[in-house]
Amino acid sequence: MSDGATGANVTIYQVAARAGVSPATVSRVLNGARVSAESERLVRAAAEELAFTPNRTARRLRRQYSEVIALIIPDIENPFFTALARGVENRARAGGYSVVLCNTDDDPARESRYIGIALAEHMAGVILAPAGDASDVSRLVAHKRPVVAVDRSLNRPGVDAVTVDNRTGGLSAAESLFAAGFTRVACITGPSSVETAQLRMEGWRQASRDRHGAGGDELLRYADYRVDGGRASMAELLALPEPPDAAFVANNLMAAGALDALHDAGLTPPEFGLAVFGDLPFAAFERQGIRVVDLPARGLGEAAAALLLDRIAGDDGPARTVVLRTERISRERQ
Repeated sequence: MSDGATGANVTIYQVAARAGVSPATVSRVLNGARVSAESERLVRAAAEELAFTPNRTARRLRRQYSEVIALIIPDIENPFFTALARGVENRARAGGYSVVLCNTDDDPARESRYIGIALAEHMAGVILAPAGDASDVSRLVAHKRPVVAVDRSLNRPGVDAVTVDNRTGGLSAAESLFAAGFTRVACITGPSSVETAQLRMEGWRQASRDRHGAGGDELLRYADYRVDGGRASMAELLALPEPPDAAFVANNLMAAGALDALHDAGLTPPEFGLAVFGDLPFAAFERQGIRVVDLPARGLGEAAAALLLDRIAGDDGPARTVVLRTERISRERQ
């Protein structure tokens, strides 16, 4: 039962009493964190009845952090991370938070500096696509600052993560090439220190073993998740005494470089089989004959932001890992 107060002096405790929920639930609703549809309806109805207006300035002072979150990604030029950032921004804005975008170029030292800035500027939390195995969020954890790993998980227990099913995506991509009649399917994957590169490669290796009884590691190349890395790796594969007749490329930028090398060699899909993890980044590339594993980039960002907002709102439950499914396009790009 409300005490009859309305307007600027109303507290979240009075809103909670009117709605019949806990103050923590009111806080989650106000911060855009996830609650049941019924709880949200009750809170918003009670807030309207009481003419409740959140005092953002007081809330910042109590919490001692700003209404800003940091999104730290490895490659701002990759359209995949651009779409991921859009998902983060959409969800954060709905919860009343702004997003600061930080680009690491897969450099752990640069990543560490951005983490330090997030702490120094009292940002509310951090969403991080780790640069590699060396990524260290211990300072964030020590300062009880919420952190969510996105796209690539962290080798640290107790940290939330949102990823895609990388191994299954790599497996289905390679299987689609074998099913189309190609026999020597190569793999160009990212740095060995990056989890996504290893998992996507493992999917390809399993498909090769299922087909040939061996992993085909003479056809495996590690690159840098960049255009030049894909170009150099494909050129090296094509120079083998027995070159591949198809390749699974573990990200979109490397695939663009691989296509350059194929064109230089007078080869084009579908003559040479090509499957890509993530859509090609540039409209100028011909898509015909290329198989693509669709990635829910924006969905990854939205899910990561939702998890982070939950933590900012006070959720102190066990760490969660959300794995989104990939979807292989069974038809070739036209």
